[in-house]
Amino acid sequence: MTTIVLDFAPGLLYNDSVNDNANDNAISEVGMAKRVTMTDVAQEAGVSLMTVSRVVNNKDGVSDRTRQRVLEVVDALGYRPSSIARGLVTKHTNTLGIVVPDIANPFFSSIARGAEQQAYAETYSVFVGNTDEEPKRERAILESLEDKRVDGILLCSSRLDEAELAEMVDRFPAVVLVSRKLDHDGCVGVILIADELGGKIATQHLIQSGHRNIGLITGPQISHSTRGRFKGYQTALEQADIPYNPDWVRYCSPVITQGRDTAYQLLEDNPELTALFCHNDLVAVGALQACTRLGLDVPDDIALVGFDDIDMAAIVSPALTTLRVDRAEIGRSAMRMLLAQIQDCSETPREIVLEPELVVRESAPALLQVA
Repeated sequence: MTTIVLDFAPGLLYNDSVNDNANDNAISEVGMAKRVTMTDVAQEAGVSLMTVSRVVNNKDGVSDRTRQRVLEVVDALGYRPSSIARGLVTKHTNTLGIVVPDIANPFFSSIARGAEQQAYAETYSVFVGNTDEEPKRERAILESLEDKRVDGILLCSSRLDEAELAEMVDRFPAVVLVSRKLDHDGCVGVILIADELGGKIATQHLIQSGHRNIGLITGPQISHSTRGRFKGYQTALEQADIPYNPDWVRYCSPVITQGRDTAYQLLEDNPELTALFCHNDLVAVGALQACTRLGLDVPDDIALVGFDDIDMAAIVSPALTTLRVDRAEIGRSAMRMLLAQIQDCSETPREIVLEPELVVRESAPALLQVA
């Protein structure tokens, strides 16, 4: 099976199975290598295009002798019927879409890889689309996948608003959302991380280590994960009788450079902070860089906690305390759910919530004595 990086070139679609030759000619005209067409098979076998179409689509109306001759020519010439043309007949293309907000983020690339591995095992090919956190680009990718007649989509951390997301998912026969909920009656499954629980665990760890001045660098405000982790942070503070200070909270894109710049400004504006809970490990790595620039020692001057436990978290110095989630298993679980929906969407789509696990490392050790 195949993984294809999605672009925005207009698709060449088939009107029916006989149009296979016309589409091949169109492909040839735009500079691609010409492949064996249905016309080639028909000429070599001495039959009509309709007869070849009936044979390759396994339809009646062809004698056994003619069918055998056409199949021999198909084999000899190496003719391969188009999956799109076949899909117009079978209503399935055996292709799927995976859409992520940032393929460079190891969290999403691991999910995409796990999902693609599961799809490959089930003989599906995959288109992967990267939105760069931009709602307009996300919509364009979804429209492109619709044009390609994919059998279903796996959509990670959608940045579309509720109304637009609902309108877009209605265009697909099956959808699974990762890290995003949607109040929707259609065939939409959901895979969630227990973000609120994770935010609470991270903040409680810092509190139990002696910190009271704890800042939060969280993700995009539209993000489901952002809202959950923010709420968990607030809950942990409230339960510990620590007043919530909005000046200690900043939003940023979940990438290293934004984490660095945001952490630098937050720590410069609030030198009383002794700990930061970061939206993800990339933001935490950026915060490490900011601490170095400010001359702050981690963890003696400032403790840091990330989220996701990407491979980088254990490699940086000091290694990051973080919340671990099995990213590849998220992808595999989401893909299994999507394939089950494609087979039968008569039951209410499932919702799976995965709980993160605290991994304590040097950036925020347990029982740290704060001056």
